Order: sequence, then structure tokens, then C-alpha cells
Amino acid sequence: MNTIITIGRQFGSGGHEIGRLLAERLGIPCYDKELITLAAREAGISEEVLARVDETATSSLLYAATAGAYMGGVFHGVQTLPINDRAFLALTDIIRSKAEEGPCVFVGRCADFILRDREPVLNVFVRADLPFRIARIAEGENCSERDAESLIAKADKKRAKYYNFYTQKRWGSSECYDLILNRAKTDRETAISLIISYAQSMATD
Repeated sequence: MNTIITIGRQFGSGGHEIGRLLAERLGIPCYDKELITLAAREAGISEEVLARVDETATSSLLYAATAGAYMGGVFHGVQTLPINDRAFLALTDIIRSKAEEGPCVFVGRCADFILRDREPVLNVFVRADLPFRIARIAEGENCSERDAESLIAKADKKRAKYYNFYTQKRWGSSECYDLILNRAKTDRETAISLIISYAQSMATD
């Protein structure tokens, strides 16, 4: 199977876990936080600094990239851009480069949009009902349900803002993904099997 799989995820839905286990099952790399290390090297930015702005949008006008300023993998005048935009451009190069190396799983960071002109790519979004997410975060972070709900709201808002800003699409919208899974109604093994089955069907079409 030569399909690349991207996974968008709501905070607390278990999307990161699904991505890791999916990659292990398929015997292919999974890129999540690893992208920060790679992008930091690419952009010559401190990994600590890059981690602080990970999946965080700015209010700058990066759209000049779509008007021709970003050519051949080089953004002219990139050093004058806000750190967030420099990070996004570095991540874009890294994601495209890793996709060229072969099948893999990307978690978050607008990978579905960055690889929109590549085939075959399966774009998955992992969501879950709020009570399910609250319970997972409360247990994982050892906090109250109220605090868990607050963490979820902040993280989802941040991810949506980042995705919407850099893609001009709507995070979580069915139009952006091939497959949307509700983890509150789908156990982990079933979710992984569904993704693999979908990817295999794409490869044989």
C-alpha cells in the first residue's frame, strides 16, 4: 500500500494514539512532534521556540506565498516573516519531503492541505463527543472535569484558528476529509481497521 495518511484531530479524541498505532500496524513512519525537530533544523530556528508556536497562527499576510512569493521551496524575504509563518513554511517543506520518501502517517499541522496535490493521500479526521474527551483528558492530565473541558476548548480553538488561517478552509469540516471517525462510538481497533480498509480500497481503485 503506497497511500499517505493524514490525521486531523480534536483535542482529547485520541487522534495522536490512532496515528501512532496505525503506523505501527502498517510498518510505516508516523510524524507528529517529530516534525518540530525536523522543521527547526530546516528553518534554523530553536526547537524550543518552534515548539511554543506549534500549530499557532499569526495575523500576518502569508498569503503572498500563494501569489508567487513562495517559489521552488524558497520564500523570498522569509527572514522578515513572523516566527509562526517561518515555522509553517519549514513544516510545509518537511511534510512534502517526507511524503516523497514513501508511505507514512502525518498527525495535524495542515498536512492534508499541504499534500492536496498529491495522490494517493487519505485524509482522516478523528473527533469524539465532548463527555468522552473530558473523561480522557481528566484522567490523562489528572485534573477535574471542569479543567479538562477548559483545556479542550482552548486546544480546539487554537487548532481551528491555525488550520483555518493557513488553509482558508474550515477545520473539522466534512469537505476537508475523506473519512471522519467518532472515537466515542468507535473503539481503537475498529478505528484503525476502518482507516486501513479505506486506504487499501483507494490503492486498488
